[in-house]
Amino acid sequence: MAGEGQLSKNGPDALAQNAGNAAPESEKHGLYTPEQRKRRDESVWTTIQGALAPIQFLIFAVSLGLVVRFLATGEGETAAEISIVLKTCALYAIMITGSIWEKVVFDEWLFAKPFFWEDVFSMAVLALHTAYLVMLFTGWGTTHQQMYVALAAYGTYLINAGQFLWKLRLARLQGRQSEQDSIRLAVAA
Repeated sequence: MAGEGQLSKNGPDALAQNAGNAAPESEKHGLYTPEQRKRRDESVWTTIQGALAPIQFLIFAVSLGLVVRFLATGEGETAAEISIVLKTCALYAIMITGSIWEKVVFDEWLFAKPFFWEDVFSMAVLALHTAYLVMLFTGWGTTHQQMYVALAAYGTYLINAGQFLWKLRLARLQGRQSEQDSIRLAVAA
């Protein structure tokens, strides 16, 4: 077979390429290709995302406390509602700027392969936060029902934040590995 001849002459990489099974560039380099890593590191949107994420989490933490307080005591309805609206605005801001970031780094507005599942789950987070706003502004459901939708939105937000923290950890590990590989190459040269 032609593939077997290629294997003996050029090794397993030639067989994979001839079979059309070569790994995409991003898979060879982890989350980012070297070009994507450069765009990521040079983009102002990386800094913006890095600033918005902890701000959104702080708003979330305060809001969660206000919602739980309202559900437990019946007090602070307006404060809880305002906090959920602020949390939702922060979410919209991070989603819009995150989409721009993906466009800059991966040349896709959303659902770039390395962040596909995080983006899919982000849509659920966005849908639940938006459902709360619709309920609040149309008066649909009781205040307690609206708050339970907000809690569901917050639960999905926590899962999604965990997804992104995991990817951040992977990116840092990949960055360290790239640095170590560069040092090894320099020493070997």
